[in-house]
Amino acid sequence: MNKFLIACAAAGLMTAPVFAESHASGDVAAGEAAFGQCVTCHVVQNDAGETLAGRNAKTGPNLYGVAGRQAGIIEGFRYGKDMSKAGEEGLVWTEEHFVEYVQDPTAYLRIVLDDKRARGKMAFKVRDPQDATNIYAYLASLAPAPEAEQAETSN
Repeated sequence: MNKFLIACAAAGLMTAPVFAESHASGDVAAGEAAFGQCVTCHVVQNDAGETLAGRNAKTGPNLYGVAGRQAGIIEGFRYGKDMSKAGEEGLVWTEEHFVEYVQDPTAYLRIVLDDKRARGKMAFKVRDPQDATNIYAYLASLAPAPEAEQAETSN
């Protein structure tokens, strides 16, 4: 039953990448400050190689474009098997999923995968749910513009 619900939710979220930034409910400025918790392991580096946030940390995946992206798909990053499986099963980083995940990665994967032995490689937990929401908003603000918007601005 749980996998069925996840599959339905994932199917409904396929439009999330286009709307990820506009639907982030957090405070971008507060998220930028809260992202300080994440820079030990993560960086936000665009496709041109410019570092937009963080340092050159490589413990965690690059978070550029994470808002609305399928989980576990950054090429060249070695995800844990359970994160890869969640992505293969359709997990997309919507605000709701991201906020729940960063508060307790292992517990979140156990619920999503319906597997009490699932484990996340991310050991850090964002304790404050509002910080997690704000971090998502900040990351969404750094995301590349959807293709439709890019086409409009280049005309």
